[in-house]
Amino acid sequence: MPTKLIVAWLKNERVERRRLNVKHLANARASSAADGLASGVAALSFEEPPGAGAGEDGYDYGKGDFVEHACRYCGIHNPACVARCNVPSCRKWFCNSRGNTSGSHIVNHLVRAKHKEVCLHKDSPLGETILECYNCGCRNVFLLGFISAKAENVVVLLCREPCLSVNALKDMNWDLSQWCPLIDDRCFLSWLVKVPSEQEQLRARQISAQQINKVEELWKTNPDASLEDLEKPGVDDEPQQVALKYEDAYQYQNVFAPLIKLEADYDKMMKESQSKDSLTVRWDIGLNKKRIAYFVFPKEDNELRLVPGDELRLRYSGDSSHPAWQSVGHVIKLTAQEEVALELRASQGVPVDLNHGFSVDFVWKSTSFDRMQGAMKTFAVDETSVSGYIYHHLLGHEVEHQIIRNTLPRRFGAPGLPELNASQVLAVKSVLQKPISLIQGPPGTGKTVTSAAIVYHMAKQGQGQVLVCAPSNVAVDQLAEKISSTGLKVVRLCAKSREAVSSPVEHLTLHYQVRHLDTSEKSELHKLQQLKDEQGELSSSDEKKYKALKRATEREILQSADVICCTCVGAGDPRLANFRFRQVLIDESTQATEPECLIPLVLGVKQVVLVGDHCQLGPVIMCKKAARAGLAQSLFERLVILGVKPFRLQVQYRMHPCLSDFPSNCFYEGTLQNGVTVNERQTPGIDFPWPVPNRPMFFYVQMGQEEISASGTSYLNRTEAANVEKIVTTFLRSGVVPSQIGVITPYEGQRAYIVNYMSRNGSLRQQLYKEIEVASVDSFQGREKDYIILSCVRSNEHQGIGFLNDPRRLNVALTRARYGIVILGNPKVLSKQPLWNSLLTHYKEHECLVEGPLNNLKQSMVQFQKPKKIYNDRRLFLGGGQGVMQGASFGAAGTNPVADKRSGHSFVPFGPPNGAHKPGVHPSGYPLPRMPFPPFAGAHSQPYAIPTRGSLHGPIGAVPPVPQPGNRNFGPRGNTGGPIGGHLAHQQNSQQAMGGMGSAFNFPGLENPSSQPSGGGPMSQTGLMTQDFFGDDFKSQGSHVAYNIADFSTQASQGGYGVDYSQGPQSGYPGNYLNQNAHPGYSHMGAANDIVSQDHMAHGSHGMFTQAGYNDPSQDESSQMHFGMAGPGLQSQPMMNPLYSQSYAHYNTQPQSLQPPPQ
Repeated sequence: MPTKLIVAWLKNERVERRRLNVKHLANARASSAADGLASGVAALSFEEPPGAGAGEDGYDYGKGDFVEHACRYCGIHNPACVARCNVPSCRKWFCNSRGNTSGSHIVNHLVRAKHKEVCLHKDSPLGETILECYNCGCRNVFLLGFISAKAENVVVLLCREPCLSVNALKDMNWDLSQWCPLIDDRCFLSWLVKVPSEQEQLRARQISAQQINKVEELWKTNPDASLEDLEKPGVDDEPQQVALKYEDAYQYQNVFAPLIKLEADYDKMMKESQSKDSLTVRWDIGLNKKRIAYFVFPKEDNELRLVPGDELRLRYSGDSSHPAWQSVGHVIKLTAQEEVALELRASQGVPVDLNHGFSVDFVWKSTSFDRMQGAMKTFAVDETSVSGYIYHHLLGHEVEHQIIRNTLPRRFGAPGLPELNASQVLAVKSVLQKPISLIQGPPGTGKTVTSAAIVYHMAKQGQGQVLVCAPSNVAVDQLAEKISSTGLKVVRLCAKSREAVSSPVEHLTLHYQVRHLDTSEKSELHKLQQLKDEQGELSSSDEKKYKALKRATEREILQSADVICCTCVGAGDPRLANFRFRQVLIDESTQATEPECLIPLVLGVKQVVLVGDHCQLGPVIMCKKAARAGLAQSLFERLVILGVKPFRLQVQYRMHPCLSDFPSNCFYEGTLQNGVTVNERQTPGIDFPWPVPNRPMFFYVQMGQEEISASGTSYLNRTEAANVEKIVTTFLRSGVVPSQIGVITPYEGQRAYIVNYMSRNGSLRQQLYKEIEVASVDSFQGREKDYIILSCVRSNEHQGIGFLNDPRRLNVALTRARYGIVILGNPKVLSKQPLWNSLLTHYKEHECLVEGPLNNLKQSMVQFQKPKKIYNDRRLFLGGGQGVMQGASFGAAGTNPVADKRSGHSFVPFGPPNGAHKPGVHPSGYPLPRMPFPPFAGAHSQPYAIPTRGSLHGPIGAVPPVPQPGNRNFGPRGNTGGPIGGHLAHQQNSQQAMGGMGSAFNFPGLENPSSQPSGGGPMSQTGLMTQDFFGDDFKSQGSHVAYNIADFSTQASQGGYGVDYSQGPQSGYPGNYLNQNAHPGYSHMGAANDIVSQDHMAHGSHGMFTQAGYNDPSQDESSQMHFGMAGPGLQSQPMMNPLYSQSYAHYNTQPQSLQPPPQ
């Protein structure tokens, strides 16, 4: 602190200085108002109250609980070190020590309890003082900061919003640019509330962050509870964890029902505690003659979000001239300016002559939770709710694979939709033949088009109506529009509360069709509707007739539809109660909870398609207890972990190729191909200062500190916000229109601050900035903008980077932009996390890590921090398996090849495959939560659904016989030893077409030796054929054991061989092709006639087609399948991802070149 600062907090002329030793007041004018503001830091020397020093302090720490002002967490009670929460219902004392937590105890309490006022102790150096803004009296400590008033040697408390930007204060000779928050690094500044000494902290009660969480939860229901109460039986019991497999639907219901109740109770508590007073309302009348109230409902950075369709109660408490009034209505519109349009149910008695003094409350509705509980009950008690196959599959049971024998269409596209690419065709074709399918759609890969094509073909099969759902209304509307463009008759069923909300597919909605159906027998309904609109209500007999006619009309329209679209919760609408749907498609299924997905499934489903991407954000669960128990895991994710392989769409049509590089390598094993060229993603005439002109991306180094936002539960960074405005202005000046720009930030506090900052400080017209969408990462999922600006916010010493840690959040943030992206952040803080470290390295390698003014950006030389260890609790930091454990062996052979080796932990060492570098590969791999292991009962006694290959193999996934460890010598000619994963140089001229391969590999005799003549070749690089690589954790590919999916999807932990999820289980190939292209030429696990190096296959060779599933001309279609006899060869396959292919290869074994699995 500067030496000339003095502290005082009273607005009047009087200065109260209890135990203040003011040294630097000589120049201050005693009578001035400034002197009346005073406070002191270096100018302050604290005089300890008698006996408050360390040692003989006069306090008995053993009895800390009995001292009124003792910290309620740890018992410290030195008056200089404690502050009181000043919320009337609380008034508990806490100290300013961190203890075992990331922030001080007082800040921890304020954040968790959502309290914001603080009062200092009467015996503290500054006396009994409530901290408040000098200008406006605001007492929110998360908004308060101080500035030095230069001339008067004083410190003034001001709030960040709005006083820091009030022009009148700028004339006070105060340097507003020097404003600093009172809370730094989640502790109060020590000159304000002293940090207890080490001795005091050692003698205090030790309390963990987990105990703090629990006691704060307890205080919500029992404010007088103590830490001892946590030990009582039944207090804070954790609910039962979700499982991977369930005995039956009753066990499933017993696990999920309590979690749904927890979430419902939490949602109810949150909504009912939210109310706003002193609102200003303006009145309007809608087209349907209903009253609409418009008012501003400020988005605080709390957990609650208003959405169209929400129910609110607007009330007026009454005064001498107006009686009290209240009415319930539905939100029909939300504007970017945070204005809410509320359509009232009843128009009688509305006080339209009043505009001020209104209050609004949330009305909580249990509908969605009731429908989830209902669906689980139906699943358990009604045998016809889902087919037997799907029932067992959903519960995780091993069942015989089924194939649906349908006549497949000749072409898999659909009228009115763009032509499908190879991976989309494979997905459509495979899905139509399977009772349960997963489609993984990475960003921009055309999920909606593929889903629409699937629905079109399902509808044409004549098995009745198809039900199409998604968790969000936006996703349902998009899909309904696409399906409708194929010519099918689509009905979009909306919740009654959303009928007044405008929709992009209004003409497809049921309520629109009811109103506009032009038939003679409907004329009576229309007359009654007109009467109702004009009068507001009907007589009871007319109302009864109206409802009956309306119900009949709705049923008629729904029955005539080919496809019905609604949200997952909407599938539980009573209007669908008597409908049965054999075929159901759920889009964005990874954003729905399991019970939510179940609602559309229990209407008689026999074929289900889940579309989503478990590498992007999952469902939002408000209750942390329910989330910890596993409610945040989607059904899609659980099925992936159980071994159901998703078909992955592989061509992205959104991003400039340089923007898709990192997400492809980091989240999708390098399999994303670009369906757009560099030229298609260049905008002539846009003159923006990209540091590397042909790479529209840069990371803009920021060193400004983060601050806690006004709510105490979020963060903001004023430096980044100021630079966001500069970048936005530069874009606008270079010719970009506001609707092309999106500003994304993970923190609500920063979102609100950027909106205010741009409208206040933007140098162009204010309206331009208002048109720019500023939103959280989560709300941008599923959408795109031409240009994205990402503000990372976090910049601190001790706090880490919070939920920026989530790889799925980073994936979403990086994949929203079409033409260019700018990231603002502090590399020193972000680089501590491995995933961000690799992103920063990627930008640095491409000369896109920059600093300086926008018109003169220079490459930044900032030094990164070493990333923290990539595992937590000695496990890999992501994934569902055991992870790397202490004592794991790398490259050692297992002694018993058929043993269950899941606890053995041996891995191939990290390193590039085949000597080819794959940039950006990172150990974070798949962002799947850690999952419990399924039980292992040895080999299947009855191998359901597990194809075998004659005498050579047992079930896929069991470890087959392999050569002894001593025989694993695979040099250029099969006779040189080498480390696993090591590589030997070979002569370039020895490369040859398929058919030439390394010498005999010490395997049992070949089943079809003529197709694999031995001879020298480059494919015999050392070590890649060892059992160790496959025997441990990879055996699970075929056996539905969940290891490599969650744990080993990361290339780094397998020496760069990513497991490719999207390949279907090809009959008879152990391990389902663990990325053959990454280790060409090595048969897998001693299976001598497995596929060898498609990379090097001469296009005329028929040698490969002895394998099951490749040589069936009836299934091969040369337009999609490039392996069978039916095609002239592989020449029609487009060039694959160059990172994987050898320089002369035309193809690569990505899934779109694979035939769908024979069943």
